[in-house]
Amino acid sequence: MGRRPSRAGHPALSPDPRGIPAPRRARIDLTFENQALLGPLFGQFDANLVQVENRLGVYIHARGHQVVIEGPEDDVARARETLKTMYDRLARGEALDSGAIESMIAMSNEPTLEGIISGDDGAPPIMIRTRKKTIVPRSATQIDYMRSLAKDDIIFALGPAGTGKTYIAVAQAVSQLITGSVQRLILSRPAVEAGEKLGFLPGDMKEKVDPYLRPLYDALNDCMPPEQVERRLANGEIEIAPIAFMRGRTLADSFIILDEAQNTTREQMKMFLTRFGQNSRMVICGDPRQVDIPGGPRMSGLNDAVERLEGVEGFGTIRFSAADVVRHPIVGRIVEAYEGGGEGDQGLA
Repeated sequence: MGRRPSRAGHPALSPDPRGIPAPRRARIDLTFENQALLGPLFGQFDANLVQVENRLGVYIHARGHQVVIEGPEDDVARARETLKTMYDRLARGEALDSGAIESMIAMSNEPTLEGIISGDDGAPPIMIRTRKKTIVPRSATQIDYMRSLAKDDIIFALGPAGTGKTYIAVAQAVSQLITGSVQRLILSRPAVEAGEKLGFLPGDMKEKVDPYLRPLYDALNDCMPPEQVERRLANGEIEIAPIAFMRGRTLADSFIILDEAQNTTREQMKMFLTRFGQNSRMVICGDPRQVDIPGGPRMSGLNDAVERLEGVEGFGTIRFSAADVVRHPIVGRIVEAYEGGGEGDQGLA
């Protein structure tokens, strides 16, 4: 494993030019016993340590199985919690990537969250197991979401892109399909162009609608081996279809997901909700601020349904924000910038 150059001139260690008193400084030494985990813990060329440094404004020096963290006292404490969480997850056999590290840094403000996720508080661990991976929550809101998926009949998952709304719902659906608690997985979304006019699309019906449904295929393939996805699609255990194909059906023993629900009309949403059958679960995902149908948010079936049904027994509503974005950190900043208001910003109905 290569080493990055020394960062003795770290900007976080310089005096504040405005004359504001510097925060109390601290130094913490950490020892990690399992040296086999140090490579994935530090990352190639110490990339994982650099990510923690840059986000928290601390200096981290690693030598062998010992790590020294220096910087402002509060930030050093957060860096320690983050590194310990990273190490614990590797020890449990879970992979690390930059997105996972970013979420651990965010949760280091609330160190008890990791105990909730891992089950240290005495409750069962919060995770979803699929054929290819184990999904654990990456934010406090995702913890609430996973709990709602386990107990509520119909869940509204609202918020910006990148918060894991659809991905976690698909993972939960795959998990229940594998264990046999449901017999079918039905994924749907409205075939609405996102602010573009694509014109005539050649091909049969499947070829026309597949581009709109590609994100659902991607999530499925991330949770199951591709050959299993194809086999289950062929035998009808998994069905992916536009919302128009749901009319006239009763969906029993099924896990049903409606993605991009903000682009349904009120009539479509009512039709979809009333497809609910015995021993089923339904998740409705969407961003109420990104409506692409004529009339904008006031005509959105998602906004209308949440207004009518929030608080009704059997319904759960989870609201994500830019702070819950688990893609590249810049995505969260983009979402915050666009949600800040201004000309052209679409508010909720």
